[in-house]
Amino acid sequence: MEGDRAMAGVTTTPFKGQDGPRARQLAIAEAVVRAGSVSVDELVEATGVSAMTIYRDLASLEASGVLQRHRGRVVAVANGLHEADATFRLEQSSTDKQAVAELAGALIAPGSSIMLDDSTSGVWLLRSLGDHSPFTIVTNSLLVADEVISRGSDKLVITGGEYQAWAKSLMGPAAVRMIRSMHADVCFLSASGIFEAGCYHPYQEVVEVKRAMLESAEKRVLLLDHTKFGRRALFKFADLTEFDHVVVDAHTPRGIIDRLCDLGVHLMVVGDDSSDD
Repeated sequence: MEGDRAMAGVTTTPFKGQDGPRARQLAIAEAVVRAGSVSVDELVEATGVSAMTIYRDLASLEASGVLQRHRGRVVAVANGLHEADATFRLEQSSTDKQAVAELAGALIAPGSSIMLDDSTSGVWLLRSLGDHSPFTIVTNSLLVADEVISRGSDKLVITGGEYQAWAKSLMGPAAVRMIRSMHADVCFLSASGIFEAGCYHPYQEVVEVKRAMLESAEKRVLLLDHTKFGRRALFKFADLTEFDHVVVDAHTPRGIIDRLCDLGVHLMVVGDDSSDD
């Protein structure tokens, strides 16, 4: 993206004209996550706003667990060891997540029971469905639960467990036990990182919920945007070949698509009518 060139010292202003503070913050976060670290002065030059505005943006991003300031540099926190706040992740790469969700929605049969984990892709999946026959939604995510409640047409089952504010979700042994006591028609999961055809997440308690859903559903679907490929994290919860469908966005590099197909991964690619044949 253009933000990468700005961080490398190219004299351009890629973030000027962003539609409001939140859009600018998302652009800043994505640039810093890609670069690893930048200076406040570089962000001022890249955005065209004042240092005071940048510091306000950084305070908001620090509160979301995405970035932090250290010795005059802005460094990425959301990486293989940490995950960002759920509300921030809902907006991150939203266009690609929406496209993936719309393609994945075609896999849901009328009246299905659906398990959705704490990944924000589940919210986009629900938003993509439009008018439909009622589903039964099982989730540990309060963001997903709020979306179901706002729609008003589906049956909602919320797992037990301990509330984790950063994820806006319920975790722990109680959540896992409840999930394993059920069997759904389909589950939709996502991952923080994909490395060598494995699915990873920074937190063990999240991995345990994902694994329970994976083993408690008839059909298994993984939703990914292209930013997840090549990212490492501490805990592996699945191989890509364990999923019946892996749905990726149109910006996923062709080399990655070809390599995964060679491994036997059942891919669905946004904009590719021939995918997952």
